[in-house]
Amino acid sequence: MQQKIWTILKIVLGFFLIFGGIQHFIKPDFYIPFVPEFLPFIMPIIYVSGFVEILVGVLVFIKKYEKIGAWGILILMLLFLPIHIWDIFSDTPAIGSQKAAFIRLPIQFLLIAIAWKVKNLVSHNKSTL
Repeated sequence: MQQKIWTILKIVLGFFLIFGGIQHFIKPDFYIPFVPEFLPFIMPIIYVSGFVEILVGVLVFIKKYEKIGAWGILILMLLFLPIHIWDIFSDTPAIGSQKAAFIRLPIQFLLIAIAWKVKNLVSHNKSTL
């Protein structure tokens, strides 16, 4: 039963990343405030991060590459964590409001935890086959 729950969470996580990545191409202007101002090439960063989100989201659905996908999701969530922490302390949060920033941060930690668990389950399942 527990394995089924984590499989469902892996599927949800994969679709979440794919959906989020597609949004980078549909509504790239929405993501501009999330890119730190000191970084050059803001739009390419938005498009590349969207592509990477789609890629790792798809990889968790491909048995041969699901471990790479799970690692990729975990790394992305960790890379995005400072942005969400910064947002809490910002006078004008990129996410829209202080309340949204406070809600988003625990969600980011939850996504990190799920990605970590999925990564470990994929590793464990590979070693027992």
